[in-house]
Amino acid sequence: MVICVAAPSFAASPRDGQLRGVRADGFYGHDRRLLHTACLLVDGREPEPIGLQPLGPDRVRFSSVHRYAGARTDDPTVIIERVRTAGEGETVLLRNVGVTTRRLRVELALATDLADIAAVKRGDPQTAIRCTVVQDATGLEWRTDTARSEVRATGDGALPEVTDGPEGGTFAWPRMLLRPGESRRIGLTVAGGAVPAPPGHPEAPRSAAPWTEPVVQGDRRLVELVRHGLGDLRALRLADPDRTDPEDQFIAAGCPWYLTLFGRDSIWSARMMLPLGTDLARGTLWALARRQGTAHDVFREEAPGRILHELRPADAEHGHGLRLPSRYYGSVDATPLFVSLLVDAWHWGLPDAETDALLPYAERAMDWVVETSNDDDDGFLRYYPRAGGLRHQSWKDSEDAVRDAAGRRIEPPLALCEVQGYAYEAATGLAGLLSSRGRVEASERLRTWAASLRKRFADAFWLPSPQGPAARYVAIAVGRGRKPVSGPASNMGQLLSTGILDADGCQDVAAWLAASELNSGWGLRSRSAALGGYNPMSYHGGSVWTHDTAIAIHGLCTAGCHTEAYALTDGLLDAATRFEYRMPELYGGDHRTPGSPAPLAYPAACRPQGWSAASGVALLSALLGLHPDASDRTLRLRPMPAELLGPMSVMGVRLAGATLKIGTTRSGGVKVTGLPAGWEHPTDPPHG
Repeated sequence: MVICVAAPSFAASPRDGQLRGVRADGFYGHDRRLLHTACLLVDGREPEPIGLQPLGPDRVRFSSVHRYAGARTDDPTVIIERVRTAGEGETVLLRNVGVTTRRLRVELALATDLADIAAVKRGDPQTAIRCTVVQDATGLEWRTDTARSEVRATGDGALPEVTDGPEGGTFAWPRMLLRPGESRRIGLTVAGGAVPAPPGHPEAPRSAAPWTEPVVQGDRRLVELVRHGLGDLRALRLADPDRTDPEDQFIAAGCPWYLTLFGRDSIWSARMMLPLGTDLARGTLWALARRQGTAHDVFREEAPGRILHELRPADAEHGHGLRLPSRYYGSVDATPLFVSLLVDAWHWGLPDAETDALLPYAERAMDWVVETSNDDDDGFLRYYPRAGGLRHQSWKDSEDAVRDAAGRRIEPPLALCEVQGYAYEAATGLAGLLSSRGRVEASERLRTWAASLRKRFADAFWLPSPQGPAARYVAIAVGRGRKPVSGPASNMGQLLSTGILDADGCQDVAAWLAASELNSGWGLRSRSAALGGYNPMSYHGGSVWTHDTAIAIHGLCTAGCHTEAYALTDGLLDAATRFEYRMPELYGGDHRTPGSPAPLAYPAACRPQGWSAASGVALLSALLGLHPDASDRTLRLRPMPAELLGPMSVMGVRLAGATLKIGTTRSGGVKVTGLPAGWEHPTDPPHG
């Protein structure tokens, strides 16, 4: 599929640009398909496609030709350029490049089912909606009790003949005259949405992107990954309508299926983007804080302090018995991640007024984490899903996301390893923030709780592996009675930056991440290739996730394991070249060998996807080893040795309102200019 996106709208089609009402074809807005058929005919025939050209994340141009039987040349004489723009519509330019005057009959067949995005994803057959000609006869309208769509035509010269009917309508220009060298332009505008519009639902932003545009020098693959990723992130921005000055912007999870506010995904995108400013983090935090749980609700899985999992315009049936409300809280990890985003933003220079205003929401979130853990028999942060909700409630949330070494599905309730790391990081980070505000007693309570969690984790999650690259590994999860789930998985890579592992634990995890069981050569496999049930094209059973690999690289760099980090970095950057630097949500994890085929995107992967697009900036931060500390106003750097990836520099890092330039040299030196007043850059690199 070819996708162009300008959140909350997108358009998807095959590579020839024709919308034929199959698969996910169509123009969409706010999770609603506004148009699924827009089929262009010239003299009763579909044009012959010859290529396409992306014009940015939100626009694409499809080129085709129209030939004439019996012509004295095989060269096409009518060229058709179709430019589609997400959230607006499209234009069709017809050019006569021959020497003979042409009289064309041009038609556009239009239809829609006004289907919800969840129904489209399920592949459920939908019924076409009857259309009617609008009052001024320049367009067509489709309407149901819950949605409407309208398509209007413009163009050079005469307006089209418009016909309607139960299966769709047609715009026709029956006698379009094109003399040699002449051209004609047809325009379509596509608009519509839910009826009535859902109150308070995120909308397209009106202000500029809330981050700097960095100038990066170094490895060409990294430079292009950052550049393309930022372009996709601009297209994935949404704004919370509850505040407009300044706008609270955040990143939608991904296109086409998750073009909305997702707690976990939006938080990770904002965390990855912090080196370019704190405004995106601020907007994300406020959008989630306004929707923080306030009551106990079984269907929504809401609880006081809990952070939203996803926000939709309406309740939706997702198939296989999964029914989710429009505001759903079924996520065990979004709540501790919300706390850590505020702490990280504080370290990067979020203004004190914003930090203090958000602090009560973070404390309520931390209360939910602590109370939920204390209610558990084992003292872990565990999830207990309701019937009909998400079965697994961390980032690996598919039905078979958790399997043991033999490939058997393990059912919840489960305490996932990375979730305990998130909880530990949130507690220690919030303790530091509270201490800086003079709240010593509350800070010490959190530190004591975190230390206890760290000990319980060390006692319960390690499994022996005498034949592995290290003598032990971290179990993906622990079931009831502290029974660990066997089989190495990528989840342990997300522990490295949280502080829940000691130095020896970090070394053991690093050894596993670098081993061929998990390192595919294109990135980090979600499940070891040596295990039963491994499938490189599954959702979570062996595929490579872009963001998961980037988080692991950041953790490896933080722990000082630069050789292992480089192995994953080089593979991820090479994969980026195969995807033209628009990284999919996930892709095939087959082992890379000399001359092996390029990795393939998972068939239903979002692309563009928020945390995948932000992974370029996360890599940049990891490779430079950026670690700001607001408590003592220091920016510590521990860059990857230049002999591995070469020297690099970036202009545009934002710290406490100042714009920095940071560079490394081949000899291992680091230079930082532009530090804000009162901040220091220690010359000695920190220990991991």
